[in-house]
Amino acid sequence: MNTSNKQQREPMAEKTENGRKPMAEKTGRQQRGQGMEQQIILKAEHVTHRYERDNIIEDVSLYLKQGEIISLLGVSGVGKTTLFHALSGLLRPTEGRIWLGGREITGQAGNISYMLQKDMLLPYFTILDNIIMPKRLKGIPKKEAYREAEELLEEFGLAGSGRKYPAQLSGGMRQRAALLRTYLFSKEVALLDEPFSALDAITKGEMHDWYRKVMDRIRLSTIFITHDIDEAILLSDRIYIMAGKPGRITAELAIEALAYRTQAYALTGEFLEYKRQVLELLKPSGR
Repeated sequence: MNTSNKQQREPMAEKTENGRKPMAEKTGRQQRGQGMEQQIILKAEHVTHRYERDNIIEDVSLYLKQGEIISLLGVSGVGKTTLFHALSGLLRPTEGRIWLGGREITGQAGNISYMLQKDMLLPYFTILDNIIMPKRLKGIPKKEAYREAEELLEEFGLAGSGRKYPAQLSGGMRQRAALLRTYLFSKEVALLDEPFSALDAITKGEMHDWYRKVMDRIRLSTIFITHDIDEAILLSDRIYIMAGKPGRITAELAIEALAYRTQAYALTGEFLEYKRQVLELLKPSGR
């Protein structure tokens, strides 16, 4: 990093309602969608969910802009998946509200795509038949669903694979198929729960490069859960830190870097500074 520009390029960790103080000033550097008026497409307001007498998550508020990628980063058991279930409508939170495009969807499933850790492809269905499943469940005729999916196979790196079965594809290609299926369910917002965690390091790096490129083209607004700090920095426009029991959003970090970041970015001083800040934010209070 050029020392003469160090102050200008310093990343920022923003204070949240329950979080820690800012660590630097925002720089306004180029981000995904800069130059366009980004509207908030998904918003959670003061979401709390209680199981029996214990709160699992408490007073969680966050937002997602159109075309933006944000990540939820935190230790296991902090409530990230519970929050995803609330955002997707799979559960109705005990308190709080969820909004999609200005419309309240609290407790309403079927509005937002949700991709789990495993690809969940049915082994006796072809890749194409797996991909069109959300369309078929919505009553879309099979021929029309096939046509829409086939038009996207090349975009998702699956050209020539539509008639194959899941066992015939690599792990990375299976994840691409699962992501395309997720995209066909909802082209507005997707929730991805550790989508690359099962891949080896080399395949994961390749998937990161591919994912950034395809997201810039299709502009799917995305929130993903990860335990991988490097992954969060490489892929996200913003990172929400979740911590505590019950789980809360304790900090927000804006990644003020170029929207497209290659793997080489992980070797830069700027990347390492972001990583230092994330590690600091993940430390338990009082340490």
